Amino acid sequence: MIRVLLFIVPIILMSCNPNSREYEKSFDIPLMKQNEEFRLAGQYDSLVDLNKKYYKIAEKIGYEDGKALCYINLARVNISLENYQKSNILFNNAQEILEKSDNPLHKAIFYNYYGRLNSELRRIDKAFEYNNEALKNIEKSEDSELKRRTLYNIYIEQGDYYTQKKNPKAALEYFQEARKFDKTGIADCTISDYIYMHKNKDSTYKYITSAYHKMIVRNKEDAIALNIHTIMGEYYLYYNEHDKAEKEFLRALEIDKKTRHIFAQYTKYIYNDLRTLYEITGDKEKAYFYLNAYTEAKNKTNAALLATINQDMESFISVSKTDAEQHRSKVQWVIFLSLAGLSLLAVYSWRIINILRKRKADLRSEAENLKNRIHDNRQEEIIEMAKRNDSGFLICFKEVYPGYIEQLLAINSNLETSELVFCAMLKLHFTSKEIANYTLVQHRTIQQKKYRIRKKMNIPTETDIYVFFDRIK
Repeated sequence: MIRVLLFIVPIILMSCNPNSREYEKSFDIPLMKQNEEFRLAGQYDSLVDLNKKYYKIAEKIGYEDGKALCYINLARVNISLENYQKSNILFNNAQEILEKSDNPLHKAIFYNYYGRLNSELRRIDKAFEYNNEALKNIEKSEDSELKRRTLYNIYIEQGDYYTQKKNPKAALEYFQEARKFDKTGIADCTISDYIYMHKNKDSTYKYITSAYHKMIVRNKEDAIALNIHTIMGEYYLYYNEHDKAEKEFLRALEIDKKTRHIFAQYTKYIYNDLRTLYEITGDKEKAYFYLNAYTEAKNKTNAALLATINQDMESFISVSKTDAEQHRSKVQWVIFLSLAGLSLLAVYSWRIINILRKRKADLRSEAENLKNRIHDNRQEEIIEMAKRNDSGFLICFKEVYPGYIEQLLAINSNLETSELVFCAMLKLHFTSKEIANYTLVQHRTIQQKKYRIRKKMNIPTETDIYVFFDRIK
């Protein structure tokens, strides 16, 4: 009799765990659509409230994958805010749930955005690895609206990773694949920016105007419009159409303010673009104004906003834990009443609960250790110092890469300190555009520096400069 009951109880418990595919139309798609609208519009408060609401629904109906999607949504908005540590904690919560999931689409969503976080932390190889996991999982899923939305995001990210890996052909192929699923213009904008880097004026204009037209049809002032106005302005700036460039940059700045500077990286880029524009046109007063604005945006974290966000996040995590504990208590009480007469089964169940509690404590301890490791990660520290153009960057870099500077000097002992800093930034795989932004110089200056370094280090023209510095340990 006991053996029969032990066989039946797992079946009952399994039947209570819903098939996540049943909830795709009623839960997943409404949540992800509304979340994306709030995210792009910079409506942070509404986004948090939305995910709190859906988390409680998922808890009530026993939909674990739904809770994971809520964690992923909140992790994404923290990436935009450059609040990477909080984002990583939320991703860990989602991963803990999805390890037990049999839904490859949800895993694809997780791996795609987790790859994005690693990309922001300059872990390009890891980001590429996670994005490939996303591709493997999505191939196993059935066709649906959510799958197509996810494929678009995966292709965009994959194209970006191939760009950073210096594989332009593969990058463009993935951007074109993403374009098949996109009606917003962001894929056109991405392709335009990519082609612009390769100095193809006609093709660049074709794609950016396509993106611009789609933006007008959408008629929304959100992150997509912000991106398109910025790229259009950079196009006009490069080809010396200064009045048009100024109009686009100022429009982008208006949208950035309306979206509450949620997309932190755009604020810095727009200020820097305006600074460059006014330097070229000789308006020193405005150039100085936007230089100060850029420096302030670059070096200053909006403490008040982040404090509110962290408070909201802690509130969400606290509410989710409380709801989970209340739900677990109710389930245990029902099971206890149902099986009150079966003392042996009760003992067995109690042992299982104790094991789960211990496992939960172990996971919490592991998560805490991971947070500490992330906090102490010297690699991230020197990257952030480089972004801030910190004077102590080279000293910390030497500690993380002992012997690297000595090897450079062994090749050419006449390298200046500024050139050693530049070589260190190339070792960290910063692009020319990024180095120009962080060191407050023009893009063409960085290209000239690369040429001089090639001569001083005797780097053959056919050798990728990043590959050359990667080989130096």
